[in-house]
Amino acid sequence: MKTLLHYIDGAFVSPVTDMGRFAVVNPATEEQVAEIAMGSADDANLAIAAAHRAFQSYSLTTLDERIALMEKLLEVYMRRYGEVAEAITTEMGAPKDFSYNAQAECGSGHIKETLKAARELDWEVRSGARGNVVREPIGVCGLITPWNWPMNQVAAKVAPALLAGCTVVLKPSEQSPLSAQIFAECVHEAGYPAGVFNMVHGTGVEVGNALSVHPDIELMSFTGSTRAGIAVAKAAAESVKRVSQELGGKSPNIVFADVDVEKAVKRGVLHCMSNTGQSCNAPTRMLVEASVYDKAVEIAAATAAKVKVGDPTQPGNHIGPLASKIQFERVQHWIEEGIAEGARLVAGGPGRPDGIEKGYYARPTVFAGVNNQMKIARNEIFGPVLVMIPFKDLDEAIAIANDTPYGLAAYVQTGDHAKALYVAKRLRAGSVYLNGVGQDYSSPFGGFKQSGNGREWGKYGLLDFLEFKAINGYYEA
Repeated sequence: MKTLLHYIDGAFVSPVTDMGRFAVVNPATEEQVAEIAMGSADDANLAIAAAHRAFQSYSLTTLDERIALMEKLLEVYMRRYGEVAEAITTEMGAPKDFSYNAQAECGSGHIKETLKAARELDWEVRSGARGNVVREPIGVCGLITPWNWPMNQVAAKVAPALLAGCTVVLKPSEQSPLSAQIFAECVHEAGYPAGVFNMVHGTGVEVGNALSVHPDIELMSFTGSTRAGIAVAKAAAESVKRVSQELGGKSPNIVFADVDVEKAVKRGVLHCMSNTGQSCNAPTRMLVEASVYDKAVEIAAATAAKVKVGDPTQPGNHIGPLASKIQFERVQHWIEEGIAEGARLVAGGPGRPDGIEKGYYARPTVFAGVNNQMKIARNEIFGPVLVMIPFKDLDEAIAIANDTPYGLAAYVQTGDHAKALYVAKRLRAGSVYLNGVGQDYSSPFGGFKQSGNGREWGKYGLLDFLEFKAINGYYEA
């Protein structure tokens, strides 16, 4: 049984205080595969102190030096790419092919795009007759990452922070620590100076809060639930540090009658079910024009019924289990809630799929006859559950889409490109996807309203870790 340790000041170390062990459970088998030596505020403080010391010299390195280190990290990561993919399959149940082609690929994808952004960024800009504006690293950064896209979020935060010249303390999710452990080993092998990158395992209450309140942390970058994001922001407020958050979502997918309805609905259902519905930007509310609503419901039900659920260690185009027992129980609660509210169950339902008796597997589920005031339409379920809501015209579609506390993503399906742009500009969401076009690593990722603030990915993620400094009189008269 492998025990995962912290990485502090250039070495893997045991906790200062015995906080017990946390079992890492394979959600497909319900068997323990590793354990975490849980950290405390004392471990977080040691890591912060190491990062603070390292910042004094690392922040003064040249961009070329930081790029060389990041290129070495990418080289090591690619050598261990298969291990990362296997770890993600083991820790959170992502199917083998999906883990390799999507989950692990995010790590290298973000590193490559951030390297490109760093090379292209204007690090100094002349201002007025004698002034210069320079971009400098903000300082020591606390990074808290979730379990659902573990390597995506680690790389999307660590790569820009280190290229900016910041030093970091990472707290990965205790539910998916295996891939983060490999990443820390990659950083170590790449030769980063001691203290530049640190990692402390533990709970949000213990380690996350210690990072948030510490006066030597200049930026908290958090990805997770809106509830936990609020807690981070409150804890960070007293020291007036910057807080960047990517939180929950309940993203609308608007399907107009002038599109290929069968194609659009199938695409929307499969996207909702991808990663077993455990994506913050999943299109979980399908809004369908009334004239084609019944047809869309039939297509969605048939599509969901064909979604295969199975062993994540096997290759193929299927979905795996939910990531944990807690998540399985949460999704079951919301399915039961939808039935109790009077929504019409047209696919799936409570319990495991037929023939599966072990593992945290849920049935791909579709509810029709939903209105936007139902709990299942307003709450983030974070599982393979789609709700379908009819609308009568364009204005009502926009109104329903925006009637949510969230604003992370939105999707529009129409055969009229001008209409697609009209709707996109009126949707309160950080990313809008038209007719199946996805997002690349250069686009900003983040949300409006309770989906958070700040932006990640590419140039926009890099800017989050930089401060402007105006040097007046930079040029002699």
